[in-house]
Amino acid sequence: MLEQFFLGGSMMYPLLGLSILGVAVLFDRMWAFYRYSRHDARALRSEILLRLEEGREEDAMTVCASTPGPVAAVLLVGLTAYAKLKKAGEPVETIRELVNKAMEDYYSHAMSAVEKRFNLLSMVGMSAPLFGMTGTVTGMIKSFDAMSQAASLDNSLVAGGISEALITTAWGLVIALMAVIPWQFFVQRAEQIGLQIEDATAEMTDLLGRMARHAR
Repeated sequence: MLEQFFLGGSMMYPLLGLSILGVAVLFDRMWAFYRYSRHDARALRSEILLRLEEGREEDAMTVCASTPGPVAAVLLVGLTAYAKLKKAGEPVETIRELVNKAMEDYYSHAMSAVEKRFNLLSMVGMSAPLFGMTGTVTGMIKSFDAMSQAASLDNSLVAGGISEALITTAWGLVIALMAVIPWQFFVQRAEQIGLQIEDATAEMTDLLGRMARHAR
């Protein structure tokens, strides 16, 4: 492995940097999504709605505050807005609209935390093959240069350049695959979380609207 690295030439250094960056982001996002998966969004939503129906609004806020993850964070924003508007004596429709707006506004913030560093994985996936292709070109240039300077064709003179070309190409593709495949998985998981947030906010908005109407 180490021998291949040095045979790959100068382009192996940026490829090494991209591989380290890709692995670091990969483990960071894997840990984040693991923490998200430890909390069942559907069970959380049911628990919060149950406590709201029982009139235990403070308990519902406590559950949201103590539960990590984007779903709980967005619901906490909605509950906080509801408590303030209800205390201020706002009309039912105003409460419903403003609570929904508060959660929608915070939705993008919550999703930005979920999709954090996705751009770095995408960058690694796109740039690694380019560095590999650059190494291919420089390796072939070295081979042809060696051939032009040699009095006779000697395989040993061009072997180094060809090795450099093939090694950098292979490493560029491997690093790109290492970034692109997890990136696609993370994107799909983020979309699922986004749908969970949308379902939870819709249910809670309807329930809080009914609660505010009954409280009049």
